[in-house]
Amino acid sequence: MIPNINANPRGRKATKRGRKPLFNSAIFKERFNTIERVFGWEDKFRRLLLRFDRLSQLHYAFKILAYTMINLRHFCQG
Repeated sequence: MIPNINANPRGRKATKRGRKPLFNSAIFKERFNTIERVFGWEDKFRRLLLRFDRLSQLHYAFKILAYTMINLRHFCQG
């Protein structure tokens, strides 16, 4: 996987030296939308959103359960 992050020119008086980083706006938009969509699906589960669990293993287990429910909902609509 190649990093695809746009350079932030704010506060810079001179351009950065060296090789320009690779940036493709179409790839950035697709990746950003995918990640934000996953976070939106995850936010529907209040227990994960507020993180009531003290144990990280329990939080991880509920996260797996939430992702399983999300996948079943999307793949079993048929």
